[in-house]
Amino acid sequence: MDIHEYQAKEVLSNFGVTVPPGALAYSPEQAAYRARELGGDKWIVKAQVHAGGRGKAGGVKLCNSEAEIYEATENLFGKKLVTHQTGPEGKGIYRVYVEGAVPIAREIYLGFVLDRSSQRVMIVASSEGGMEIEEISAERPESIVRSTVEPAVGLQDFQAREIAFKLGIEPAMTQQMVRTLKGCYQAFSELDATMVEINPLVVTSDNRVIALDAKMTFDDNALFRHPQIAELRDKSQEDPRESRAADRGLSYVGLEGNIGCIVNGAGLAMATMDTIKLAGGEPANFLDIGGGATPERVAKAFRLVMSDSNVQAVLVNIFAGINRCDWVAEGVVQALREVEVDVPVVVRLAGTNVEEGQKILAQSGLPLIRATSLMEAAERAVGAWKNDLDQNTRVRAVK
Repeated sequence: MDIHEYQAKEVLSNFGVTVPPGALAYSPEQAAYRARELGGDKWIVKAQVHAGGRGKAGGVKLCNSEAEIYEATENLFGKKLVTHQTGPEGKGIYRVYVEGAVPIAREIYLGFVLDRSSQRVMIVASSEGGMEIEEISAERPESIVRSTVEPAVGLQDFQAREIAFKLGIEPAMTQQMVRTLKGCYQAFSELDATMVEINPLVVTSDNRVIALDAKMTFDDNALFRHPQIAELRDKSQEDPRESRAADRGLSYVGLEGNIGCIVNGAGLAMATMDTIKLAGGEPANFLDIGGGATPERVAKAFRLVMSDSNVQAVLVNIFAGINRCDWVAEGVVQALREVEVDVPVVVRLAGTNVEEGQKILAQSGLPLIRATSLMEAAERAVGAWKNDLDQNTRVRAVK
């Protein structure tokens, strides 16, 4: 789960990370009022969306007066901000963050991520801040500093000082950098984050180390331990399909294809998507309905898959281990009678009581396409989609 910049700054400030004074606004009038509250003569107005690259996309504005703030926010509210991370559909702007400008002497990149190879938290930093880490890696690879943290002892002062020295932090500001690094690590580990990124972390002309931007991502599976973090979720920034799935306890990731997948088990779901690609199709989603493929759960999955207008065929691939194929087949039949599905549906069952399951499907009277192997199911799903596409093309041609 991602959170907004202003939320990430509030979280990190509670762990000792210094952030500039700022305030949230939901209208141009409120944004101008926030600037008066903050004081000063220069302010930054930032669109609050879950995406990087906001500055290049016009989502960050430097303003020298309240009139400029009003004009900038009026041009942002209700618009879609399109960045390299949002895709062409963009993300809606419904709130802005007004921040007092700070005198920047230099910019630093700082990130905390999970390194799967070492199974440790990896600190990635660079003296070339203000750019995306991909750009830094490509253009200034020698500037990148990497350090892994031993989980048994956490981030130690000497380790934080070493990172500060490598980044060229002045000795007088080393302690500020140590406090920032340790605060970020503490927030990362205590709140079950999967990413903390400050870009840029700035050194000001008056010798302060300040987090000018902040991003945090959290492990969805650990949110039950952190209700204060779960409350920060903004569904308006999420894929509506994924949001609906999460609310219904389903693991779903929307893709750009046209063959919907309903599968039990994450590994089998990934194998199903690969096989669809191998058969010449494109999966529309990753969907793991879990071990309990009850009729109600299957019906929820069908409703979710069919809410995607791009879906032109559905492949149901269930391996019954703990479950039984006859139970699953009853669930599929009941779901198809409850949910309007006007595209070809291919069902492949394997495992316990598969014969009984196939018999239930055959006797249902529903126009199901049955398959016995994963490859056969994928080929039939792709073939049914192409045949349906050809028929629709011919109908349009006749009209």
